[in-house]
Amino acid sequence: MSKVIPHLWFEKSAEEAAKLYVSLLPDSHIDSVTTMPSESPSGPPGSVKIVELTLAGQQFVAMDAGPFEPFNHAISFVIDCKDQAEVDRLWDALSQGGKVEQCGWVKDRFGLSWQIVPSVLGEMMKDPDRARAKRVTDAMLKMAKLDIAELQRAYAG
Repeated sequence: MSKVIPHLWFEKSAEEAAKLYVSLLPDSHIDSVTTMPSESPSGPPGSVKIVELTLAGQQFVAMDAGPFEPFNHAISFVIDCKDQAEVDRLWDALSQGGKVEQCGWVKDRFGLSWQIVPSVLGEMMKDPDRARAKRVTDAMLKMAKLDIAELQRAYAG
């Protein structure tokens, strides 16, 4: 088990969210689904569901425990994508029923924020030629879903 494991508190639908997430990324699976056998501030025995899952090799815990704090942009998950096909596939799946945002961000239908980012973007933005990096950044800031070909055109000048 990992030393640090992200824990996601869902009002409801933790298992449904986990099933979506593990369907999208390789080396992902649901490890267990259990309910709390004791009464808790969230409800009677059996009302709190705990889902342990692995996403791309990283362990997570998701929990259905009723209303608390909604997800916000202070925490998001970045998915490093190898090509435009992967960007498109993940963007389409995570934005379905959710909210498309700027600069590669999407809020899924469960309220969790994701950044769908092609690997090449970080490489271009770190270029020692800061004019090239600026062109890429300026192009990215105008996009919702990131377009690798358009970013490369900006990079090339």
